[in-house]
Amino acid sequence: MSIRSEDANAFLDRLTGLFAAHDGKLEVEGRVSNAGHMLQTAANAESAGAEPCLIAAALLHDIGHWLRAGTPDAQCVDHRHESVGAAFLKAHFDTDVTQPIALHVAAKRYLCTREPEYFANLSPGSVASLSLQGGPMSEAEAAAFEADSAHVHAVALRRWDEYGKMSGLQVPGFEYYRPLLRGLMRA
Repeated sequence: MSIRSEDANAFLDRLTGLFAAHDGKLEVEGRVSNAGHMLQTAANAESAGAEPCLIAAALLHDIGHWLRAGTPDAQCVDHRHESVGAAFLKAHFDTDVTQPIALHVAAKRYLCTREPEYFANLSPGSVASLSLQGGPMSEAEAAAFEADSAHVHAVALRRWDEYGKMSGLQVPGFEYYRPLLRGLMRA
């Protein structure tokens, strides 16, 4: 086994540990753990026929919340979990995985501007965090977001994210996605 392979496996073990540590803690609107939420989001992406890189992005999109443990209450401060998570993952994954993660909060702001019905259907927690994240985009911000070719994948991730908050939903666990992640990691 090469050093790079060992490093990749060690990183996957670290991710496995993070998911295990957060499984069962009702962190997303008191309905589902953040681990469960990310697993549901990945299952949504997979059932939509998404590319493996987008399934991985869906699976790991909120990992930045865990990396900011011990910081002030998330209800009062935006910790930019999307940037924290993407930065943490970029050493092991290409931008086709990390860029949708980095942009998924901007995608929520964008969708609230472009699709009023999207905002009307946001969960209470998403509405609360939206104001901390800057609220709906201005027209200029939305146009700039659309100019980024990665915005399409970020919007898809955001849609799967919003429907990944169901109490009691049974989806595959983290180990199911481990081979997919390993296949996407830099050699």
